Amino acid sequence: MKTRDRLSKAEVRFAPYAFVSPFFLVFAVFGLFPLVYTAWVSTHDWSLLAGDQGFVGLANYRELMQDQDFWRALVNTVGIFVLATIPQLTIATVLAQVLNSRLRGRTFWRMGVLLPNVTSVAAVGIIFGLIFARDYGIVNWALGHVGLDHPIDWQGHRWSSWLAISVMVDWRWTGYNALILLASLQSVPKDLYEAARIDGASSWRQFWTITVPMLRPTIIFVTIIATIGGIQLFTEPLLFGSGVNAIAGGSTGQFQTVAMYLVQQAFTGQRFGYASTIAWVLFVLIAIFALINVLLLRRIKSAS
Repeated sequence: MKTRDRLSKAEVRFAPYAFVSPFFLVFAVFGLFPLVYTAWVSTHDWSLLAGDQGFVGLANYRELMQDQDFWRALVNTVGIFVLATIPQLTIATVLAQVLNSRLRGRTFWRMGVLLPNVTSVAAVGIIFGLIFARDYGIVNWALGHVGLDHPIDWQGHRWSSWLAISVMVDWRWTGYNALILLASLQSVPKDLYEAARIDGASSWRQFWTITVPMLRPTIIFVTIIATIGGIQLFTEPLLFGSGVNAIAGGSTGQFQTVAMYLVQQAFTGQRFGYASTIAWVLFVLIAIFALINVLLLRRIKSAS
């Protein structure tokens, strides 16, 4: 009887850990181990063909700090991230408010905003490449009708390529973030809006004094997710610069991101140790940017 009681107590004590253990086991195999192994590879001179050619310590990190191509890719990444994320989250918040109002066919519109996200990324890259084409693109055609004499080479310059890629990212992810914000918005008590209407608050006033403060936890979440995706941006600029040297991000690397530079070093340059160093620096950058976002949003919350 005592043995059975001990087994029963042990089951009650350890059963919760057994239920959640599959997640941690999968994370250890596919998340933690690659992270640790990448850190180990980053301290070696590692080639895809020759394998480990010796321990170099922090030499790869010192070289990276003096690598002008890396810093250029980092500036490109941050620039595209800022240009894409701020309008994306702003439009997503407003769109969530609109989708939460009394629209006809609300289900249709809510499903419709998710269509860009489920569209093939390759198709999106091809279409936007044609839209922003220098000679026959619809954007230059429209700008020509408002007085622009010379067509813009969207891929040939830094700011124009940043803007074009940001539009592509916003088109694809704004609806996704809007649905996340909409789900949070539907949990806001309707009594708050009714009380505000009775007090004479306009719709715009209700949006800023009720909707935005109640959405702050979700805004923090989508901001962190957008930060992770923005710093790891790879597919959109790669497809935008379609061609033989697409991974280089243009003729002068004007829109090459850190993720693109990482892949270039790993598979074109055959420098897996150096690429692993870039991967670890990218991981640290994501953590720093996410922390900055959280601190800024919390500061705004405390100030209000």
